[in-house]
Amino acid sequence: MTIRVLLADDQPLVRAGLRMVIDGTSDVEVVDEAGTGGQAVQLAKELRPDVVLMDIRMPGMDGITATKMITAELLPTHVLVLTTFDDDENVYGALRAGASGFLVKDMALDDILTAIRVVAAGDALLAPSVTRRLIAEFTTRTPAARHRELNGVTGREHEILTLVGRGLSNAEIAAHLHISPGTAKAHVASLLTKLGARDRVQLVIVAYDAGLVSPNWPAQRSENR
Repeated sequence: MTIRVLLADDQPLVRAGLRMVIDGTSDVEVVDEAGTGGQAVQLAKELRPDVVLMDIRMPGMDGITATKMITAELLPTHVLVLTTFDDDENVYGALRAGASGFLVKDMALDDILTAIRVVAAGDALLAPSVTRRLIAEFTTRTPAARHRELNGVTGREHEILTLVGRGLSNAEIAAHLHISPGTAKAHVASLLTKLGARDRVQLVIVAYDAGLVSPNWPAQRSENR
């Protein structure tokens, strides 16, 4: 199945470069382009793409506001935020708005394509080590939110959610709990449904908000995963 992508960036050269890379693949296609956040929201509603590559700073409506509006519509669309990484506050805001992940604009092109595929599948973010740092910092800045209740979540699912919050993949969770990868994946899917989370990123945030994981928890996974 082809992954349908909407490009949202106010710089035509950036959009052209991304389109050129994406057009060279067989499993990802650009369905349209937006130069403002408002256009991105409208096109997302009309086209229902799998992924929106969303710039943060755009004229009129910014990318964070656009992300919040898109995710509020409960569209089958994942937002992948584009950032120069010089302003972490924007990334924290994007995650709270419902973004499924982020990209650094100077990343290797192959990594950008990989990130699109990963986010389209509702899986973990690209660069897990950076993600852990961002979310850990993000949650320490909002301590009042750390009282989330996990109604209907079983004891095993508490364990799974804690490990997701620590940055473990399904395979690593399976090895840690001595269960099959398929079982781990099924538990994660159940958590997504029970907690109303769009993807794994939101499960990480829920784990922090519920106090299951300390922001100072050491990384458990390898940096090359």
